Amino acid sequence: MEITLSSAGLKDWDGSVLIIGIFEGELEKQIQSFALPYKSYLNHRIKEQNFNAKVGEITCFDLPENSPRKLILVGLGEAKDLLINDLRNAAALSARASVGNNGKLGIYFPWDLFEPESATKAVGEAIRLALFKDLRFKSNPDPFLKADVVELIGINKSAEKSLSTISPICSGVELARELVGAPPNSITPTTLAEAAVQISKEYSLEAKVLNKEECEAKGMGAYLAVAQGSDLEPKFIHLIYKTKGPIKRRLAMVGKGLTFDSGGYNLKVGAAQIDMMKFDMGGSAAVIGAARAIAELQPANIEVHFIVAACENMINGSAVHPGDIVKASNGKTIEINNTDAEGRLTLADALVYACALEPDAIVDLATLTGACVIALGDEIAGLWTENDQLAAELINAANDSGEGIWRMPLQRSYKEGLKSMLADIKNTGPRAGGSITAGLFLQEFVQKSIPWAHIDIAGTVWAEKDRGLDPAGATGYGVRTLVKWACDQENKSG
Repeated sequence: MEITLSSAGLKDWDGSVLIIGIFEGELEKQIQSFALPYKSYLNHRIKEQNFNAKVGEITCFDLPENSPRKLILVGLGEAKDLLINDLRNAAALSARASVGNNGKLGIYFPWDLFEPESATKAVGEAIRLALFKDLRFKSNPDPFLKADVVELIGINKSAEKSLSTISPICSGVELARELVGAPPNSITPTTLAEAAVQISKEYSLEAKVLNKEECEAKGMGAYLAVAQGSDLEPKFIHLIYKTKGPIKRRLAMVGKGLTFDSGGYNLKVGAAQIDMMKFDMGGSAAVIGAARAIAELQPANIEVHFIVAACENMINGSAVHPGDIVKASNGKTIEINNTDAEGRLTLADALVYACALEPDAIVDLATLTGACVIALGDEIAGLWTENDQLAAELINAANDSGEGIWRMPLQRSYKEGLKSMLADIKNTGPRAGGSITAGLFLQEFVQKSIPWAHIDIAGTVWAEKDRGLDPAGATGYGVRTLVKWACDQENKSG
């Protein structure tokens, strides 16, 4: 899909489908101001369909002339309340309504209410991501007709330079969606590592993949304890992006990489949706998707390490038992009182590994706790960090990218719930505050001198139905936030 700017007026625009954003109130006046042909026809149809331009309201018309063939009006609500995220959602909703029409799609929004580059990027990403459809596993997929070219009509030409960022970022999100959406017999630790290595070859990243023996040599007892119940070998993935010029900031992004999570001997039952546990590698997908986007965007002055401890959590005669004690690579001993709290065990050794790289900041993403879903639902990820600057950077990056995030507390007194009679720490605490104690557990494996943040994406990794930019299925959540955060580091000093 090609996304461009068009200087044509609405009357002269030539294409297949035209989308126009409409404010609530004075609909007839707005239609008159657009200088479109067939105004009386439009006014009649709008009244007939009782379209009032409330937020998210949409109506479509097949037009009596050849170009455009279809007109889509999307409600923006009242002008005084309009936010850039409303543009994203309106663009996504109307783009889906255009499915079935190929050729050229035009979109006309009130661009002058926003900074042109931000509006271009937001709407361009929204249209492309809303039209994503994963047909890889269909033997005979139905034809999926969508626009070949999207033109943003009437926006200032100064926005042109932001067009170049849309494709790399969307490609990273789409890669993450494909990784998460693939079934667990397709994405295994080995194939996930192969996908990462392939990206490194295509976009000139450095790549390392540690096997089981190499992880043993590094003392990764927590990670390998999770992996030992599977017939599939674990793969520890490390990709590296380095700018061509001087490096002022070194970042580490760590993603949870459970390609399937049965729960182990604490087997997932009932509402746990074991069939959906292919998405337990959503954090790793976000990190790998971000690697692909960042490598193409080539931000200056930074070095970024992308780290994934990939494995399965399964049950066999070698699987870890509830009650086992294992030792992580920093020497801490862990009593495993719940084998279904496995992600934090893999992240423990991944975080120790990341700290050894001496980064200026570490961010981990993980589908870690159901407690976070209960607290924040499926549109907002939880953020845990004690570093106010890092929190502000990530919140700003998420807001600019249109991804929901909310800072949560790291209540130190809750660490009492992780005390073990036999080991240094247990892997789970009481049911209450479960997402907080999960963050406190991870904090034990991060050097205090390194700013660190944990993002729980358990709710945001998957959409049960179409919402905003996200079609039903894997969302690719986190890619846009990570990319924006990394690119914002270009001008920071080390």
